[in-house]
Amino acid sequence: MAAGGFITDLRQKFRQGDIVTRLIFLNVGAFLLVSLVSLFLTLFRWNAYAWLHWLELPAWVSAFVRQPWSLITYMFMHAGLLHLLFNMLWLYWFGRLFLNIFSSKHLRGLYVLGGICGGLLYMIAYNVFPYFEDAVFGSYLLGASASVLAIVIATAVREPDYQVQLLFIGGVRLKYMALFMIVLDLMFLTAENAGGHIAHLGGALAGWWFASGLQRGHDATRWINRVIDFIGGRWSPKPRKPKMKVHYGGGRQQDYDFNARKKAQAAEVDRILDKLRKSGYGSLTDEEKKSLFDASKK
Repeated sequence: MAAGGFITDLRQKFRQGDIVTRLIFLNVGAFLLVSLVSLFLTLFRWNAYAWLHWLELPAWVSAFVRQPWSLITYMFMHAGLLHLLFNMLWLYWFGRLFLNIFSSKHLRGLYVLGGICGGLLYMIAYNVFPYFEDAVFGSYLLGASASVLAIVIATAVREPDYQVQLLFIGGVRLKYMALFMIVLDLMFLTAENAGGHIAHLGGALAGWWFASGLQRGHDATRWINRVIDFIGGRWSPKPRKPKMKVHYGGGRQQDYDFNARKKAQAAEVDRILDKLRKSGYGSLTDEEKKSLFDASKK
């Protein structure tokens, strides 16, 4: 009963929560599920990494063709607890700020768009630049960092002078924080986690694309939200149709009486209108005026 109540409570919080809460739930849930499956496989001395790679985004194109879904699933995977915690804290802080400016659907769509752009830039860079030719085979990308950075940059583009209070530093304007993060990623493009920094830049481009485009009336997340709504509509339970009520007995007589009354009322209105055309409004009695007024409201 206790476990069942806990799960029910989580479901209720997920349904009642905003989009930031739901995304955090999805990321934490995916991390716990993957950790449990990996533990199970490890206990039986099976290769847990081989299974995980099917959810992570590979750098080489031939592997991606075999698992195209990884362009979506990778943005919900995390390498460890600290990796998850760091990304979720940023998502929580800047997601709340984002929702003060944009809508929930914008955040949902931008999370996915940022992840897609980050993943695509990661694959392009690893297959174009000779520096990565030795690392392209066997490299995988995972994490919500690109998605989160897209949200951060979009917020900074829209409200560049908004001040964020940082520990030991004080108030820092969003535009300077965003610029610092981009410069930091550029500096570490050849570091050990080069793929992650490249993906961050892809997410940043997505955030700028979304925010600047929305100011011109173009919503870059519209197509993503349409796809999500379509998939959600296919999976969500369809509302039950109310049962048809069948009346027996006097139903036919009631229908006849109703139709007869309607016919008589229509005939009376026609008579009053004919009198109105011939003799004018002043010739109508108070009762006829009331009947005409009631008919005009139907």
